[in-house]
Amino acid sequence: MKRRDFLRIGSAGLAGSLLGGSGLLAWTPRASAATIDRTFYVTEGFITQIDGTDVYFRGFSSSPNGLNVPGEALIVQAGDTLRITIDNTLNVATSFVIDGVVDSGPIGPGQSRTITFTVDTPGSYLYHDGLNAPHNRLLGLHGGLAVMPSGSSNELYPGSPTFVQQYFWIFHDIDPAWHDRLRRGLQPNTAYTPRYFTLNGLSGRPPGAPGNGDPAIDSMHDPRSALHGSIGDRTLIRIMNAGLAAQSVHTHGNHMEWLTENGVIRPDVWEKDCLYLDGDKGALDVIYPFEVPPDSWPPARTGEYPMHLHSEMSQTAAGGYYMFGAITDIFFE
Repeated sequence: MKRRDFLRIGSAGLAGSLLGGSGLLAWTPRASAATIDRTFYVTEGFITQIDGTDVYFRGFSSSPNGLNVPGEALIVQAGDTLRITIDNTLNVATSFVIDGVVDSGPIGPGQSRTITFTVDTPGSYLYHDGLNAPHNRLLGLHGGLAVMPSGSSNELYPGSPTFVQQYFWIFHDIDPAWHDRLRRGLQPNTAYTPRYFTLNGLSGRPPGAPGNGDPAIDSMHDPRSALHGSIGDRTLIRIMNAGLAAQSVHTHGNHMEWLTENGVIRPDVWEKDCLYLDGDKGALDVIYPFEVPPDSWPPARTGEYPMHLHSEMSQTAAGGYYMFGAITDIFFE
């Protein structure tokens, strides 16, 4: 099967196809390993950006008629077997890769392939298309996999600091000129110049902007991205960078407890309000503790705080739309 007609999706349609429940990664530990089946359809289409520009994407999608960027967030247990079917609806080859875990090899146009593998090590993983690297990943073919320790509901790895809820933050940066060249089967011939920056596929809509507060299009209120909690709701955030641009992740209200960097457990847990995130598949695992902000007076138990990036360009879109980049909010409730 080949998709000859492109999908054309506005931000609302994109997010609506992905949202479900609160956006939290729900997890109940099991006594034994299981086999997890998933099917991803490799699809393509255009997603309208904040300035009205239609940009070409590809995605690991949940249906042959949708476009999901990023793909579904998966959560499994160490020891589980994953049976992933990739149905390639495009007229170009694709692949499914988790670095150090599995590589499907090329899956040709119109082909379907099932790959079976076991995940043994708890942690956070980026799945992506490894062909024509990094171009297919940059086009949107990426998503997150969380592997929980066997029998545990509240640890990142055995003996880690504990949490009560967890999210993915998948950052991405987009050069529309590169996307257009790749759509036409050409290699990029200009320097990489990201113009749009997203968090879990969406950008911010600041107060007063059209769509502000709409969880289907506003990353500041998207339930996959915006943190919601009360005092004591320690929150694990699995941070990944599917783009090329390095970032600096900054949270207000509380410092983050820094657990891992690029998949490596840190020997000491530092508390930091700003953390460097490598470009090109960089990764961090942190806990946001939802404690009374230490400098607040009177002590603030409720309120709203931002998460934004300290790389200034990433807070814009198309070079001039400030606060329409990769940003979200943290709600103390």
